[in-house]
Order: sequence, then C-alpha cells, then structure tokens
Amino acid sequence: MGTAVVVGSGPNGLSAAIVLAKAGLDVTVLEAADEIGGGTRTAELTLPGLAHDVCSAIHPMGVASPFMRSLDLERHGLQWAFPEVDAAHPLDGGRAGVLFRDLDRTARHLGPDGAAWRGLLEPLVAGADDLMSELLGPIIHVPRHPLTLARFGLPALLPATVLARRWKTDEARGLFAGLAAHAMRPLSSPTTAGLGLTFAVTAHAYGWPAAVGGSAAITRAMAAELLEHGGRIETGQLVTDLPQADVVMFDTGPGAAADIAGDRVPPLIRRALRRWRTGPGAFKVDLAVEGGIPWANEWCRRAGTVHVGGTIEEIAAAEKDVSRGRMPERPFCLVAQQYLADPSRSAGDVHPVWAYAHVPANYAGDATEAVIAQIERFAPGVRDRIVATATTSPAQWEAYNPNYVGGDIGGGANDPWQLLMRPRLSPHPYLIGDGLYLCSASTPPGAGVHGMSGFHAASLAVDRL
Repeated sequence: MGTAVVVGSGPNGLSAAIVLAKAGLDVTVLEAADEIGGGTRTAELTLPGLAHDVCSAIHPMGVASPFMRSLDLERHGLQWAFPEVDAAHPLDGGRAGVLFRDLDRTARHLGPDGAAWRGLLEPLVAGADDLMSELLGPIIHVPRHPLTLARFGLPALLPATVLARRWKTDEARGLFAGLAAHAMRPLSSPTTAGLGLTFAVTAHAYGWPAAVGGSAAITRAMAAELLEHGGRIETGQLVTDLPQADVVMFDTGPGAAADIAGDRVPPLIRRALRRWRTGPGAFKVDLAVEGGIPWANEWCRRAGTVHVGGTIEEIAAAEKDVSRGRMPERPFCLVAQQYLADPSRSAGDVHPVWAYAHVPANYAGDATEAVIAQIERFAPGVRDRIVATATTSPAQWEAYNPNYVGGDIGGGANDPWQLLMRPRLSPHPYLIGDGLYLCSASTPPGAGVHGMSGFHAASLAVDRL
C-alpha cells in the first residue's frame, strides 16, 4: 500500500506504527533518543538495582484500552501486576479514602457515603467497555452507545467541586478530588468531574496495575509486535525535515509537527497547531526508601497509588494556585508504590518510590522539600528512611522529551475548549495535511498509556489510503 514514517516511539507512535504495518505499509519509526518509549521508560534513577519509572507509572488506561487489549502483548512478555488497593487518599489524623477494585468493598469503606458512591458509579462500571469505547475516541463522533455516554456525560461536565457535594465525608470527597486532580486544572472548572469519574470507573472495572519490571516493558512488547509485522525502529534519529513517505505520523507536540511539516500543513490548521496551549508542569522526586513509606493509615501502605493533598478544599486551593502561576506551599502530589505489586523493582528492603507535584509551567524553583513535606505530613518518619533521591524539574522534563513543554507531561492544557479542540475542532483532528497526521497525547483521547490516539490516527490514514 505504500510507505509510512512515524516520528516518535511513545505508546501512541508505536500503536500507529502497528496499525499501519498490519495494513501492509512499509513502516519506519524514528526516535530522537537512544531508547524507545517516550513517557514509558524505566531506569535506575536513585540506587543500583532499583527500577524507577521515568514518567508514566500506573496504567489503568493500559488495561482499559480496547486497542491495547486487542494486541495480546502478554505474548511479548508484558505482565500486569495489581496492588491490593488501587488508590488511597490520606487525611490528617490517620484517616483515608480508599479505592478498591471491588466497588462494594469501596462503598463499605466509605461508610455513610458508600451508597451515593455506588449509586453514581455502579451503572457506569456495568457498561465500562462501552463507555471506554466512547471516551477513548475522537471528541466529535456519532455515539454507538448514546445512553451510556449520556449517563456519564451529564455529571462529567460539572466541576469536580460541584459533583463532590453528593458526598458528605472528607474521605469520599477527598478520594474523588484526588482522582479529578489528574486533570491539572482548578477543581472548580467545568469538566474536571469527568476525569475523576473516568479514573473511578477504570479502577472498579479494570484495576490500576503496574507493568512488571517497569513501564518500559509496555513499549518493549509493543516494539516486538511491530517488528513481528515487518516494521522497523531507528533510534538516535532527530527529525527536523519532513520525511518522504506516503504517510507521516507525528507522535509529537502540535508545534513540533508544524515546524517539521512547514508549508505542507494548510494555513488554518497550522494556525491551530501553533495556538495549542500547554498546561502546568510536574516536579518529580524519586525516592529510595528503606522499609517503604510509613503511612499513618494502613491502607496507604497497601496502595499502588497514593494521592497526597489533604481535603478537597486544600487540593482545590493548590490547583488554583498552580493555574495562576503560583507555587502552592502544599502542592497536590501523586505517589506510586509499584513495588507493592512488583517486588522485582526493589533491592532487598530498599524500595523505589515515584512521586511528583503539580507546579506552575516552567517552574524554576526546587519543589523537593515541598513534596517530601507533604508525604511526611501523612507518613511521619519517612525522612529518616530516605536513603537516596533524584529529581526532575520542568526544564529537565522538556530536555528529556521535547513534547513536555514547560514540564507539561499531559500534552496540553485540559480546559473545556482544548478538550473539544484537541488540537482543533474537527471530526478528523488527527489529520493535519495531505498524508500528515498528529497522533500524540495532544489529540483525543489525551494523555495516558492507552495507544488510542495512535490507533485512531493510523486507522484514519489507512481509510484515506
């Protein structure tokens, strides 16, 4: 059918390459770095023998993605490992909201708010496969499951702070706030409830696993699948000029695609790509912790993910500060303890702990102490157990991966307008020129290790061929 070049080897780039190769195209993936993977790399960042995920860490979207499930990557060595607790949300006084895969168990743990939690989520979880097929596609499309989408969409359009009023306890409200805060937007903004609902559904329907051996195992398996279908991967290849091919896929930011493609992108589309706005940054702190983190709440000691930020009011204030360019004294932090499900990442009793805080875009300060202080707040004594640290600032994120402009690891600001555009208002947002496609996290359905952006972009290219 022809030739294809994919620029970038993140999960979306590899997904696009697999679809194109299966369709019979001669596919080459070009990666600027010496290692494939984009946001799914793993390295010994603190001490020898400790496997730290460099960016992505926990993968609910990986097991929820229709495309990823279709690949049977277990044939290529990928193994998912599930912690006992998907996520926990500690509060002062040793309390916590706890998210189990089992919806009934979660409801029981939430006590007086359990019935309201179950009432909202049970019908969504029952139709999770249909819902994911709608959510993990282009924003503008004809729904195949309109009732399921409407049941989700009405509450999803709300601000997280508004939807959270259905719960009364700090545990339930905080738990939902932590899920919604992945949007990296003020929780008072419309549509932030949508991400909270999405993560809750994925937890109860699929679970929140880690990849055994590290997130790099995901892209290694995807690369093996691509090679099996005749594709090629070339690392150390920085692309500055438009490759000659029938199809060119960009697993890059919109601006980078516009720079490389130049006049091959029509003016109106080029203008839209140039106007794409990035979101807040991330400041990452990797820890080597002897004996693990001594969380005051026992469920946090069993959770693969811990959302650290306190009450919904505290998280909302911190996210509002970040959106206004101010570094909060107590930032919202995400902590991953993948070793609980995958002990192979540890070295004896020293364990790798992954953490990052939401910070303003291009934040030039050092947030290490702020992150550790937030953890210490809910895990007194953790400082005495830390034997090594490694940090990644917003500037270092961008140097590591040019897609992470200003430290934005999410592919762009998640305000309502950009959620609709992503990156432009079109039924075919992936198409940016004749034979040219954008397939990165800046296209629907957005950030996450799901491969669906690559799948949709490449499927459109095959159809057009």
